[in-house]
Amino acid sequence: MCRGVRGATTTTEDTAEAIWERTRELMQALIETNGIDEDHVASVIFTTTPDLTAAFPAKAARDLGWHRTALLGAQEMAVRESIPLCIRVLILWNTERTLDEIQHIYMHGATALRPDLYPDNKIVVDE
Repeated sequence: MCRGVRGATTTTEDTAEAIWERTRELMQALIETNGIDEDHVASVIFTTTPDLTAAFPAKAARDLGWHRTALLGAQEMAVRESIPLCIRVLILWNTERTLDEIQHIYMHGATALRPDLYPDNKIVVDE
């Protein structure tokens, strides 16, 4: 069956290197934590907030050796008071794992997106 596993991270600046570094870190964590094998991945969707324009985060998956998987990049909606410099990932993956066995991973400033997983983090908006 096909399941989705989600993750998100933030970067400190809009540079290609920063985007790829944080995306690689997130992808490695999702892969290792969930035991994901590229052969079982249907596709991966990457999104970035509108303030990230220096690079496509999907290149980080290619750098990890994922050369056969369909990868797609898109831009998130420009929602007021959203977390800046944010990269999101959705891996659509064929697995026998149950929903309770899948571990979604949120890193750095993106932990505020999932208060159910990271209750001590709050979204802070600069005024």
